[in-house]
Amino acid sequence: MATSMNGRALARARNQALRARIAALPRPPGLAVVLVGADPASQVYVGRKATVAVRLGLHHQQLDLPASTPEVELLGLIDRLNADPLVDGILVQVPLPVHMDRQRVLDRIDPAKDVDGFHPWNMGLLAQGRPRFVACTPRGIMALLAEHGVPLQGQRAVVVGRSTIVGRPVSLLLDAANATVTVCHSRTRDLEARVREADVVVVAVGKPDAVPAAWIKPGAAVVDVGVNRLEDGTLVGDLGAGPELEAAGWVTPVPGGVGPMTIAMLMANTVESAERRLAQG
Repeated sequence: MATSMNGRALARARNQALRARIAALPRPPGLAVVLVGADPASQVYVGRKATVAVRLGLHHQQLDLPASTPEVELLGLIDRLNADPLVDGILVQVPLPVHMDRQRVLDRIDPAKDVDGFHPWNMGLLAQGRPRFVACTPRGIMALLAEHGVPLQGQRAVVVGRSTIVGRPVSLLLDAANATVTVCHSRTRDLEARVREADVVVVAVGKPDAVPAAWIKPGAAVVDVGVNRLEDGTLVGDLGAGPELEAAGWVTPVPGGVGPMTIAMLMANTVESAERRLAQG
């Protein structure tokens, strides 16, 4: 029977450990979250982040802008947050309205306050093996694997999906842990063969049944990053269901696996940013 990698339990423990660090600071860490428009999924995600931030005692501010906001106005808001000494972390929730250039907006965030870990400077530091901020979902994935004792050194890891939010950064982290990493995507030939040989599989494509359960090697660790809502309202991941998963070594549940860890790592990045900035005076 596969071990369930419970993200909720680990997130609670990680958040609890942050409390003492927050209490030791001369002021609460400041997190500013910008939400443009009324995308339902984004509203849910932002609400969950706010709940955890307030519970931990962070100075949390949510800045809601209408979907019609000109991009230049959003950029001006980011500039003001960059200059605010009480703001340690800035998060602009994506997706953004179609008239906004996502990369231009994210690039405008001060890399020293980029707690999402999406800025090219932070991605570059990660690629060089000297990370400052690691994107929250990949950092959460690595924490789950470590917590459950999943061996990585010398193991074959397959990452399905190459986004800058999950796929690319998690492949760098797995490589840094001395796994042998293959990154697969929509143009990969014979994806099934690549997955079947993997000791560790990370699936992050945003599509139900992107990787059938029958492809999973017995004893493998499987991290399902997807969160997809079916027509009947059911939440499912990117990994297909099936009895074959019982032979896996470790599997993340959906929901309750990677999602809570993403939020916990956002809190950790914000606290670390505050500690770093306050130490620098």
